[in-house]
Amino acid sequence: MDQPPSAPTAEHLRAIAERWMELIWRQRQIDAIDELHAPDFVDRSPAGRDSGNAPYKAGIAELYGAFPDFEGVTEDLVIDPATGKVAIRWTATGTHTAPYLGVAATGKQISFTGIEIIRVVEDRIVERWGEWDGIALLEQLGVV
Repeated sequence: MDQPPSAPTAEHLRAIAERWMELIWRQRQIDAIDELHAPDFVDRSPAGRDSGNAPYKAGIAELYGAFPDFEGVTEDLVIDPATGKVAIRWTATGTHTAPYLGVAATGKQISFTGIEIIRVVEDRIVERWGEWDGIALLEQLGVV
């Protein structure tokens, strides 16, 4: 009889979240998504795109195309082993060198914040919710 997966430890969840932030959001290794996300990953982002890995990767590629020096830094991790979830509060910086959100390249340095919640099953991220301060970003780009 198959045993249900055991609840992940806080240390295990921390390691996965830190690896996700390091590889994807600091080193900009978009293909690391294939390793870190489950094949049936669901992105619950309010961005209006489809929810799988391919659209998620495309959204990140678009972001990195506009901000090629983009870097996300973890400010806080809140870990809940009972649900397999990690909340990540982050700050990002980058230089706007190509169009993004309908705004032509400005050459401006930007800094904004956000929060991600990831849910992990075994060793893979199966679900993600994300919110970021789009108003702060648009203000810095001179739109609002």
